[in-house]
Amino acid sequence: MLRADNLQFRRGQEVLFERLNFIVHPGQRVAIAGRNGVGKSTLFQLILGELEIDDGELEVPTQWVVGHMEQEAEVTDRPALEYVVDGHQQLRRVEEALAHTQEPNKLAQLHADYQDLGGYEAHAKAGEIMSGLGFSSEDVTKPYREFSGGWRIRLNLAKALMTPCDLLLLDEPTNHLDLEAIMWLENWLMRFEGTILLIAHDRAFLDACASHTLYLTNRSGQLFTGNYSSCENQRAERMAQDLAVQAKVEAQAAHIQKFVDRFRAKASKAKQVQSRIKALERLQTSAIVQLDSPYTVGFKNPDKVSNPLFSLRDVCLGYGETRVLENLGQSILPGARIGVLGPNGAGKSTLLKALVGDLKPIAGELTRGQNCDIGYFAQHQLETLDEAAKALPMLQDVRPDWREQQCRDYLGRWGFDASMISRPIHTLSGGEKARLVLAIIALDEPAILILDEPTNHLDLDMRDALALALQDYAGAVVIVSHDRMMLDKTVDDFWVIDNHTLEVYRGDLKDYTTARKNEVTSSKSAGTDSRKGARQDRAKQRASLKQLRDEVRKLEKQMQREQASLTDLEAKLADPEVYDSLPASELDDMLAKAGKVRVALAKTEEQWLESSTRLDQISA
Repeated sequence: MLRADNLQFRRGQEVLFERLNFIVHPGQRVAIAGRNGVGKSTLFQLILGELEIDDGELEVPTQWVVGHMEQEAEVTDRPALEYVVDGHQQLRRVEEALAHTQEPNKLAQLHADYQDLGGYEAHAKAGEIMSGLGFSSEDVTKPYREFSGGWRIRLNLAKALMTPCDLLLLDEPTNHLDLEAIMWLENWLMRFEGTILLIAHDRAFLDACASHTLYLTNRSGQLFTGNYSSCENQRAERMAQDLAVQAKVEAQAAHIQKFVDRFRAKASKAKQVQSRIKALERLQTSAIVQLDSPYTVGFKNPDKVSNPLFSLRDVCLGYGETRVLENLGQSILPGARIGVLGPNGAGKSTLLKALVGDLKPIAGELTRGQNCDIGYFAQHQLETLDEAAKALPMLQDVRPDWREQQCRDYLGRWGFDASMISRPIHTLSGGEKARLVLAIIALDEPAILILDEPTNHLDLDMRDALALALQDYAGAVVIVSHDRMMLDKTVDDFWVIDNHTLEVYRGDLKDYTTARKNEVTSSKSAGTDSRKGARQDRAKQRASLKQLRDEVRKLEKQMQREQASLTDLEAKLADPEVYDSLPASELDDMLAKAGKVRVALAKTEEQWLESSTRLDQISA
């Protein structure tokens, strides 16, 4: 087992761990949670022996092989597939010995070792991992150096997954993955037989993968049984017992309940709205543990808004001769909440670039309303920040009408303390840069927020604060995100981009992720070459689900019409004046008609129940 006993560690004058105790047993999958700066990555460095503890004990079983995901690796010309196979170091050592051994008996033993280590299947396994993480069949032969930074991180992750080990350390493995790759990784980790320590800011990912949660705080930590949400619930129960926080809890719960009530009023039977309500209700549980959050952020609501904000007619988008998306015919209305889903490279960011005006359509008509001010967040904005600039002067340039203290207070609500606002941008972390860009965007009154992966690098507290801010925002939102909790809390409708097309998805996020997980599982053995067939199957499955949902909606509308007709007839038949004024023949006709409507309504309800049951079974 992995054990820490009164572990103490200082970094300079800062005490990170003072009395850290925990025991991790073989086979457990442990999420390492806590705010930025509490020492999550430092704990990994201590386990790997890259840092030495100051006092106490940190015991890693000597027989355990420890694998980890490198954040930075030496740039090499090694082909991507070979780079991934390099993660199996023992296999590489046997290969090296085979190349330099001539003695027959040793060769025989080495060949046996090679087979036992899975040498004949190693490249196929590496290819499977790369495929699951989104690499194409052409990528396997490309040199490592030709990949961008995000794709190099994916290769480092693939290399770690290729490593046979007893303990696997993964630090932010989801940061550069799309939703499909994250779901594949979840399936892979659930099949892993060793022990896992996992750092991530994706709540849904932690909930899916973790069996235990080590929450670090106040220079110590506590190991909870259960995933991150379970840990949060247990912490909330303990904090709620403190009467001093009750007033704050009630105020926060009332704030959240306002949104729950607003959306429950339009719920009817729309499954995606029901999911939205459940997600909002879950916020009440997390409200308690967010009371000491360093973030109190918000977006200004728009004054004037065009209707529609955007109108797309037969729009084709692409780059040069390459067409990425075709036949787009959607509109975006005021107050819309749209999540854009689809595999990596399908064209999600291309669509967003077209909406903000960074990309002109190849064909068709994209019309933007006159009152359609845009707040746009994209990852490239972090790279284009003036590295020598500082947060406070930057804000003062944007808002020259504000006093310095106003600027300091505003940045403080976004988590910037006195020392951070005077530091050059290049000294800020990725999460701090992202918060700064969001803070600048929030100064305006946009009619629509267009957000491309806004949660990358943000910690869990900031993600929760951003979700609440988006709930409070009255404008429209179009968001691309691999954070399922963020989508659950902020999105009403989904657009799915795949195979050069855009479809309005009729289900909720659970429907989509369940279907995608089933596709990942069913296509696992088919390998990279089966992607085209998988996309075709996916399209057929979506078409089948769409047909069934359309049928359910049609029956619901029919029930409403029949119920309205029956209610009207019954109201008339309940009126004594009707019996006195109508001829007997007309009264008989009305009674007969009411009977027929009752029979028709009962038949429609039976059909609706049957179709709804089938839909629930398919979507489950």
